Amino acid sequence: MKKLLPLLTRPTRYLGSEWGTVHKDPASVKAHIALGFPDLYEIGMSYLGQKILYEIVNKNPDFYAERAYVPCEETAGIMREHGELLCTMESDTPLKDIDAVGVSLTHELCYTNVLYMLDLAGIPLKTADRGEDCPLIIAGGGACFNAEPMADFFDIMMLGDGEESIIRVLETIADCKEKNLCRADKLTALSKLPGIYIPSFFDPENPGDFCVEKAIVDDLNPIDFPKDQVLPYGNVIHDRLTLEIARGCTRGCRFCQAGIIYRPVRERTPEILNKTLMQGLEETGYEETSLLSLSTGDYSALDAFFAKSFDHCAAEQISISLPSLRVGSLSEPIMERIATIRRTGATLAPEAGSQRLRDVINKGITEQGLLDHSRMLFENGWQSIKLYFMIGLPTETFEDLDAILDLCLKVRDIAGPHVKLMQISAAISPFVPKPQTPFQWERQISLEEINERLDYLRANFSKYKRIKLKFHIPRMSFLEGIFSRGDRRLGPVIQKAYERGALFSSWKDHLDLAPYLEAMEEEGLTSEEFLAERPVENRLPWDHLSCGVSKKFLLTERDRGFKGKVTGDCRYEECRNCGVCEFDGRKSLLKVQAAEKDIRPKMVFTQRDQANKDVQPFVQKEKPNMGLKGSHFRIWYTKTGTTAYLSQLDLQPVFERAIRRAKLPLTFSQGFHPMPRISFGRALPVAVESQAEWMNVMFRTELTDEEVVEKLNKQMPIGIVMIKADKLSLAHKQSQPQIEDFLLSFNGDNEETAQRVAKWREFMESEEYIISHKSKKGFKEKNARPCLSSYEELGNNKIKMTFNWTDLYISPTKIIAAVCPGTTLLDYSLIKTDQRFE
Repeated sequence: MKKLLPLLTRPTRYLGSEWGTVHKDPASVKAHIALGFPDLYEIGMSYLGQKILYEIVNKNPDFYAERAYVPCEETAGIMREHGELLCTMESDTPLKDIDAVGVSLTHELCYTNVLYMLDLAGIPLKTADRGEDCPLIIAGGGACFNAEPMADFFDIMMLGDGEESIIRVLETIADCKEKNLCRADKLTALSKLPGIYIPSFFDPENPGDFCVEKAIVDDLNPIDFPKDQVLPYGNVIHDRLTLEIARGCTRGCRFCQAGIIYRPVRERTPEILNKTLMQGLEETGYEETSLLSLSTGDYSALDAFFAKSFDHCAAEQISISLPSLRVGSLSEPIMERIATIRRTGATLAPEAGSQRLRDVINKGITEQGLLDHSRMLFENGWQSIKLYFMIGLPTETFEDLDAILDLCLKVRDIAGPHVKLMQISAAISPFVPKPQTPFQWERQISLEEINERLDYLRANFSKYKRIKLKFHIPRMSFLEGIFSRGDRRLGPVIQKAYERGALFSSWKDHLDLAPYLEAMEEEGLTSEEFLAERPVENRLPWDHLSCGVSKKFLLTERDRGFKGKVTGDCRYEECRNCGVCEFDGRKSLLKVQAAEKDIRPKMVFTQRDQANKDVQPFVQKEKPNMGLKGSHFRIWYTKTGTTAYLSQLDLQPVFERAIRRAKLPLTFSQGFHPMPRISFGRALPVAVESQAEWMNVMFRTELTDEEVVEKLNKQMPIGIVMIKADKLSLAHKQSQPQIEDFLLSFNGDNEETAQRVAKWREFMESEEYIISHKSKKGFKEKNARPCLSSYEELGNNKIKMTFNWTDLYISPTKIIAAVCPGTTLLDYSLIKTDQRFE
């Protein structure tokens, strides 16, 4: 697949040479797995689960994990045109030739993308059609707690935590390979592992007492967290060091699937987190970190940990992000600290406008608490607040919709006159009654009802200033509801929708309901039967997949919800005996796991406020002067192999993070958004190699050229090598070389190459050669001939050329395309050999 890189519009998605990647000889390991993500590279590289499994597997010398992502449709068309199969990122091995392909099912709208990935890999879509030479196709992720609609396509599904399960699976695969067992025997062996569900072993028409329990890691502290992560090329969605501080949530929101399936709560200690954070920032060079859990503000030692890590991050221009915050969970000392380094928008999730409906869903926050939290945000300098709400919740009335507007107005009005750019946004999402939750039996409102309620909110919001309405696309929620609550009858629907072109359905500009609805009609199915209310006495399609929470508990919470009763957080209040843990002598429903694990909440403190006694009031320390100018260098480097496909925009974060990892003190600009003092020479065309690129870098202290080159060379991705560093004056602007030497090498047969070389002779002998040159103002006719100052044929289809860009610059690849029409970078290679002033 890598041989097609010159033809691809975003080749950085497929390079596999990023800093932090692991490269092993596939023939030297006992089991080889591709960790696939059913979306584009930019999405998949933001997924923490893949990073965790990648590091765990590759630390074991017997196993090898590579990555694979779904290509865009344009790339898929090029692959099919050239007969290329989807391959792994690192070794370019076709997916069909390895032992297993693991696919992350993070949501239901990626289902057709899974088939797309298998199709491009040359792997039969259905497990029933796969032969002995096919890899095992494995699903993991939250959607596996009802992945029955995908049962026809997966050989294996992994329920629960994957850190231990992935190694057990690979050990079993390796053992089966050694014993030369058939595919059926491999599945039988795997079915005996905790958390492993083999869909073909389950008959939905005769379920009996068949049940698969989730796998669980009972303590996160001994599990190594990935610090030496793969650093992505290009602009990914969440390009930062994500630190999982805790797993699980027991707040008990009755709509929240994650809060149920990831129980019990397990927290990492502040000591381990601080060590992991410092090592992670040192290893990666990231300029931002995010503290992640289902409810970050509920981490019992948040104040102590944040106080310990804040000063280091602030001193190094590293911003800290705290997503998933509940109202009232962010203490004033933390808010004061964040305000000194990051005051972008804040996000709060009341979920419902009225207190009555918040009690129904067990949100556990009050209106006064929300207003107090908002006031504190405004007082600390925040200008905008986004409020998340759901519509279509059980028992919702139009009075509850009115309460959404009323709450937004109250938040707006407490801001005060000092908040000049204040903006309140209400983000609306339709409620989906997810499996494994107390509301799993409830109906999901129809598309017509969703649109009716949105129209009602739009009309009401339009009358007011400084409040804005945003909403999740109703068609997505509609489709999500069908597949999250579906059964195996939807398998043919997914396949037919894929064959009709349904792809990237979680992207608003790609979502098309027609293929799905047409397929459902052909299968004799309607959306209503999947979105309708379910009788509580009926068997549900996911009842054989256990997350450890009992149906009795879910029904009790459902009943309490309809009575408006609030259930407290069982970490700090009464245990409601949900079934997962063994707290106070109770028996866990996870019987297989409980026999060998201690399944209880693992928290740093028994109450969140116990941490506060260790936290001193915030005193803003004097920040180091990041704008100091101590030394200035022009650093020369090579850019060869796969790094030739990095654009100029891609290089900026690559070098900035390399400099951070090398512990070289970058100089930053001044102002609200300090930027590193790094500048580059003329952009090299993508896919063109170079032995002589340069960048100018300013440091805060006096450094030697040998020190800079040596330290940076230890931190660069494959293909970039620092050659030398020339000392410059401390002035920001520096002159740029205008003379560049290139070596052009043609591929192909002798006759074809001879014709191309002849065209270059004609070009060289001409006095004028007009080509169409695209500029910001459109196409212009330019004379390219003066750009080429010398030309020499070296034999073996090679031409040495010297360009002078003093009066005009045109990309060398555009000149080549004009001189030799119809050629692409598959027909030739181009490398810059030198650049100079004269």
